[in-house]
Amino acid sequence: MARTVFLDVNETLSDPSSLSPLFTSLGVRGETPSTWLAATLRDGFALSLSTGARSFAEVARATLTTLLSAQEHRAGTVQDGVERIMSGFSSLPVHDDVVEGVRRLRSAGHRLVALSNGTAEYAEALLGRAGVVDAFDACTSVDALGVWKPDRRTYEHALSSTDTAAADATLVAAHPWDLHGARAVGFRTVHVDRRGTSWPAVFDAPDVRVRSLTDLEL
Repeated sequence: MARTVFLDVNETLSDPSSLSPLFTSLGVRGETPSTWLAATLRDGFALSLSTGARSFAEVARATLTTLLSAQEHRAGTVQDGVERIMSGFSSLPVHDDVVEGVRRLRSAGHRLVALSNGTAEYAEALLGRAGVVDAFDACTSVDALGVWKPDRRTYEHALSSTDTAAADATLVAAHPWDLHGARAVGFRTVHVDRRGTSWPAVFDAPDVRVRSLTDLEL
């Protein structure tokens, strides 16, 4: 049965680990691209829940500035480091399994939609570099809503903007919190767990768990 498959973007499709050599060259110790992005999500969630969401790039810059300013062995200025990392972030590759996985989903007749806490333009550029933007029917963002996923309104907006019933929607994501939020709205959920981690017991279990997008069959 053909479905509308929403795919999260940051860390689900994009591969931030490619920034690790840059972090090292800047003298960053004890932090990784993943911990920086986790801090970005933390602060973005806090803003979304309190005074209103800010753009992903704005929050990412702020958390990166804090991270770099705490580095005693930093190479260069904080501002230079921020600019270099943000430039690298804007040109990330996708994970190795994404191109084949996306093509398989499309060939199976599913409708594909990118769904991001970042901008739609960022998602389009990422998919364009990977050569799979043509496989997607749309790239959608939370920007206009003033809230970030996992606020239920983001998933409801994704459904309404694509004329999709929740019963016909699947979210594919690497983040358990994202899948928990989508499941509460009625989505079917797929956890892409490339590291083989245990599922957080506080969240509703996903319908499917896979180690790679190429393992996913809907």
